Amino acid sequence: MSALIFVFVALWGLVASDPDPLQDLCVADKAPGLHINGFPCKNGANVTGDDFFFTGLTNPPTINNTMGAVITAANVDKIPGLNTLGISLARIDYQPCGLNPPHIHPRASEIIFVLDGELDVGFFTTSSKLVSKSLKKGDIFVFPQGLIHYQKNNGGRPASVIAGFDSQFPGTQSITAALFTSTPPMPDDVLTMAFRIGTKGLKKMRSKLAPKRT
Repeated sequence: MSALIFVFVALWGLVASDPDPLQDLCVADKAPGLHINGFPCKNGANVTGDDFFFTGLTNPPTINNTMGAVITAANVDKIPGLNTLGISLARIDYQPCGLNPPHIHPRASEIIFVLDGELDVGFFTTSSKLVSKSLKKGDIFVFPQGLIHYQKNNGGRPASVIAGFDSQFPGTQSITAALFTSTPPMPDDVLTMAFRIGTKGLKKMRSKLAPKRT
């Protein structure tokens, strides 16, 4: 029996992770009309250095939102050469008191390196334990895949980090947006029971979180 369990675990390990690339490169071909898991490969004869190049993380962006934080992604959408390589980056900039609110990355773990400033960060385990830390310039912190996490700038000046992911497209799902601004909306009785609030309180919450119309 123990031998069978060993074989099962070994085989599960072989199929429970993304496969390695079977060629030197597979630059994403984003031709419309193709819907597959990832992107098909661009013709190798048409591959150039620009397929592996991106300057979008060089400078801090303008921050103009209620959270006081902006995420600049460097994933396969911006760098086609990342296709099949299982990696990507992002830059996150925070105003003083800026917040990257609770969210998850369903397809990747995340590691951040603090470029500047100070942050309070944390994630929640499935047993609802908060694992948190205060970070300063040069510090590193890891958020495990699929767990709710956040970053908050509690310093008196702007902060920024570089984030690395073990996915070409990690995905991001905001907890509050998913619960209160989904389309179609989550049923009222589900939210009122889950959060123990009345219908008026729910409407107020939704109005505060609704995207601003431009």
